[in-house]
Amino acid sequence: MTSVLVADSVVNLCGALGLGVAMLSLRRRDPRGALTQRFQWALGLVMALFVLRGLAWWSGSIGLERLALACAATVPLGVLAVTEGALRRHAPRFVKLVVLIGSAVLALGSLLGLSELTRLYDIGLAALQIATLIMCGLLLARRDKASLTKAENAGVDRLWLCIVLVLPFLFTDFRNLIPNMPVRLGGLGVLVMVGVVLIQSGGEHTRRQGFALLALRCATALLLAAVLAVSNGADAPETVRLSAILLSGFLAAGLMVDALRGLFEANSPGVLASIVQSRGRDRPALIADLAAHPVFESARHLREPDLSAFDPDILRPALQEQQVLRAAQQPWGRDQTDPATERLTALMATYSASHMLVIATEPLDLLLLTIPAVSADPATETALVLVRRMLATSAQGATA
Repeated sequence: MTSVLVADSVVNLCGALGLGVAMLSLRRRDPRGALTQRFQWALGLVMALFVLRGLAWWSGSIGLERLALACAATVPLGVLAVTEGALRRHAPRFVKLVVLIGSAVLALGSLLGLSELTRLYDIGLAALQIATLIMCGLLLARRDKASLTKAENAGVDRLWLCIVLVLPFLFTDFRNLIPNMPVRLGGLGVLVMVGVVLIQSGGEHTRRQGFALLALRCATALLLAAVLAVSNGADAPETVRLSAILLSGFLAAGLMVDALRGLFEANSPGVLASIVQSRGRDRPALIADLAAHPVFESARHLREPDLSAFDPDILRPALQEQQVLRAAQQPWGRDQTDPATERLTALMATYSASHMLVIATEPLDLLLLTIPAVSADPATETALVLVRRMLATSAQGATA
């Protein structure tokens, strides 16, 4: 097995994994949407192309190679269908006829083995795919923005970005036309496209974080490839292949990790969901239901009688304007030798608390939590403030 075949296969497989992640993400966000169905079909065609092509390379099967080419011939139909769905408009009749007839002829030709007889088949396939992408890109760029909503325009911009990202990588897949290409980069282009589009679908802050993480993954992969190439004395083509393999692997693994993290977070009980779904009618019942969440499983609910050893009359003035105290922020803007600061420090140390929710001060009603540092992310901190407000406005209960 040659290094060229290994590189092509790895990049191909990673591209298929990236498409699988994209399809699952789309399905989770909008499983019944009409545009989602078009996307699923188009992405499924490309994924089938990658899988069949990889199997054909490894097995040497002519039949699988022909099926892969048939999928490649029908990809322009998927691209056109997605474009029409995003624009909510039909493409010009001439464009639709050219894509439909061209895809049908090339798909039939691939099944009959035409690609093995003449180079014209490869030229026709490349021309159809590239022309379709360019035409769809022009339709997206020249759309009537006033006829679409802001969200729809943002989606069209992401689709246009997909075309711009994929085009340069697409050229490398036609090795019969460009024989000196070290590795087919279509799979890598798909990974970059999926990563950028998923990042673009988030908020501004999330986008900045996503692009920083994407850049870090790419830089790490390229640096590792450079080290391996220098240590092994690899020539330029081998270095390109090694870089493509590591880039594809890093990006595919990153996409899968991000997708799994999102899936786990969606299926895990949220802090706010625990209290929203609670059937408790008073504060003690709500706190009891919160205990089912990992963040609150070690919570200690202390009322004023439970705080007698810490001088409630000294604590009360210090807690009047507080909502959530964090042990890491001691002395909370107060003098370290202040009696209230000393008692608050002792109270949190006694219960090994990292956070204190000040539910009420008349009488004192506190909730002490021990949250691991790895779990104290900004989302959890915000949720604690909201939970404190919900508890503060709830009925105190008969024992309060």
